[in-house]
Amino acid sequence: MAVQKIVILGGGESGVGAALLAKAKGFDVFLSDKGALKESYRATLQAETIAFEEGYHTEERILDAIEVIKSPGIPEKAPLVQKLRAQGTPIISEIEFAARYTNAKLIGITGSNGKTTTTLLIYHLLKTAGLNVGLAGNIGDSFAEQVITDTFDYFVLELSSFQLDDMYKVHLNVMVLLNITPDHLDRYEYNFQNYVASKFRILQNAVPTDDFIYFAESQPILDELTKHNPSVHQLPISLEKAVSQGGYLDDGELIATNKAHSFAISQSETPLRGPHNAINMLAAILAVQSIGVANDEITTGLKTFQNAAHRLEPAGTINHIQFINDSKATNVDSVFYALSSMDAPTIWIAGGQDKGNDYSQLDKLVDQKVKALICLGVDNHKLVEYFGSKVPVIYETQSIIDAVAKGLELAQSGDTVLLSPACASFDLFKNYEDRGNQFKAAVKNLMMNDE
Repeated sequence: MAVQKIVILGGGESGVGAALLAKAKGFDVFLSDKGALKESYRATLQAETIAFEEGYHTEERILDAIEVIKSPGIPEKAPLVQKLRAQGTPIISEIEFAARYTNAKLIGITGSNGKTTTTLLIYHLLKTAGLNVGLAGNIGDSFAEQVITDTFDYFVLELSSFQLDDMYKVHLNVMVLLNITPDHLDRYEYNFQNYVASKFRILQNAVPTDDFIYFAESQPILDELTKHNPSVHQLPISLEKAVSQGGYLDDGELIATNKAHSFAISQSETPLRGPHNAINMLAAILAVQSIGVANDEITTGLKTFQNAAHRLEPAGTINHIQFINDSKATNVDSVFYALSSMDAPTIWIAGGQDKGNDYSQLDKLVDQKVKALICLGVDNHKLVEYFGSKVPVIYETQSIIDAVAKGLELAQSGDTVLLSPACASFDLFKNYEDRGNQFKAAVKNLMMNDE
């Protein structure tokens, strides 16, 4: 029997991992990336004698595959993808491919905001409880590469809408949907409903014994649930009212009940602040309750959790003025959560590449909390025009060092200087990590000068 040919489109973490798994399972593997491969990925493919090309796609070598595993970064409208679709070649994600080769229980997390924090927290809670758990998806090491040896009992998977789009048969035992707000609409024909439908693919193989955890005050989620009423054990999370099954916030206390398992802790005892993190923590608690983690282990895990960088990350304190790095907040919804978390007068640093932002949802919070706005971007006119009459002080700059120094100058003892940009970073920085790291370095430099 001839060896079946699988083609991998995209040579990043997921693509190289998928290539390694495909080779381990006996397929004829060819990887093609239109860009340049990272040196480490190139070396891995060469060491494993996996055929690959970079800088271009050789169509005839791709179109004869029995199946194509596509990087989430490649859009559906790419001409090569359209040709594969036209001839009926199945196109799947690395997650779909890898899930065929594991017996582990799968916990999947999606949402427009909060995915990474919630995924890392669930992983941390399971690991702290002593369970044998892997971390994959939109974070960490390739899922496909990890299932080559398939040594984990559980996987916690962060799932973007792009990954969900190319998933068909994956069965998730626990599904978390944190929120749905407009994002990536350029990939969804600028139709919000298409994006909502993409997020709801997380439920496509649910059975009644599975747990579906979702934020009940996200209207698009409620609207979609009303339409479909999936047959699954539903665990809503509310910040507004008590629920008998699910999670809620009551006077600063996080309360979660999943079947007969109840848990409570004051949010002030945890390292995560703000209403958005109450949602993230309740989702994580409900998820690990599904696995049977005991209350004392949940408490220990919550108290010892350290969030990923650039998400409301403390960057230092000068003269009792706190600096917070929230560079990952690249949309308005994330900034809404960040400002909601501020309990001191705030100097807000925002700006960058605007993604069609509507700032109106921030009006009340800006009025209550923001004493000055520092616009950090090449083109700040939209921010200046919108907030010009709403914020007492507005300052424009294209230098993060200047922005941090100005923040210190405008702040008084007890204030907070918050970098929460609401915009992409590519006008002045390589990416949001670069922006956050430069912010932290600028704060550190001022701290050293202050000593």
